[in-house]
Amino acid sequence: MEITPQQSGILKRLQDGGFAIAAFPMYADYIGVRKGNCAALLAPDPNGGFRLFGTPSYLLGDNFSARVGQNGHSWFVWKQNKLEATPERIAELDAFSAELSDALLQRA
Repeated sequence: MEITPQQSGILKRLQDGGFAIAAFPMYADYIGVRKGNCAALLAPDPNGGFRLFGTPSYLLGDNFSARVGQNGHSWFVWKQNKLEATPERIAELDAFSAELSDALLQRA
């Protein structure tokens, strides 16, 4: 993937904000960003920036999880692995999502 100078500036701004740029081999066409236990995928935007691909996710190991409900409980699940979606974990994911969205909307 070729990165424009504008996109490079956005990635630098994300890193300065505490986000790590990460590669997720299953999603080689996208740029991964992670912070704490959360991650998201960025797709190049035709206007020179980035847009979210899918939704931010809580990580199980280095894998994106899906949030599911089961027997009255909420879980983050990847394959046979699951982790309870506690209020603290949900708050971490919500904060990550909001912070990432704000950072992507900032102008250089």
